[in-house]
Amino acid sequence: MTSSPILSDVLPQARIVHDRAQIERAIGEMAIRIRNDYAGDVPLYLTVMHGGLPFAAQLALALGELGQPITLDYLHATRYRGQTSGAAVEWKHQPATSLRGRRVLLVDDIVDEGHTLAAVRDWCMGEGALDVRIAALAVKRHDRCVDGLRADYAGVEVPDRYVFGYGMDYHEQGRNLPAIYAL
Repeated sequence: MTSSPILSDVLPQARIVHDRAQIERAIGEMAIRIRNDYAGDVPLYLTVMHGGLPFAAQLALALGELGQPITLDYLHATRYRGQTSGAAVEWKHQPATSLRGRRVLLVDDIVDEGHTLAAVRDWCMGEGALDVRIAALAVKRHDRCVDGLRADYAGVEVPDRYVFGYGMDYHEQGRNLPAIYAL
């Protein structure tokens, strides 16, 4: 029987690249930009599960503090299924809210190469969204991103290494860590 790696075994070798205070400052600054861009609108705020959950919750609260209304829903599309490399996008849950005629804000933990987010963005447009923007807590520094895909709102940059914490996982563990770590 093969067992999954255990987070506690690698955490001592990991380095914090952004602590909770840095992340929360970045989220607050991002919320101001989003509020300014969506003034007078009520965007459909789609959390990309599971990774986007901690960040999306913090960002939604920051937007609420600024008086920006949103309609909350979520989706679950994945290429990883607990692995470190991706395959075809698998839909586990599509939003219950109609996207037709709506401005959509996709909220996710990280833009790495962007294959999943590109597929989700294209699906949203196919469902009749007026526009689709992406808010990502982290953007990985490299040049391998899908052409034409970028985070419209990015919190922090992370190195081109395996990162986890604050929504991002290490073999389905560590999403609840209050900082971003790199191996």
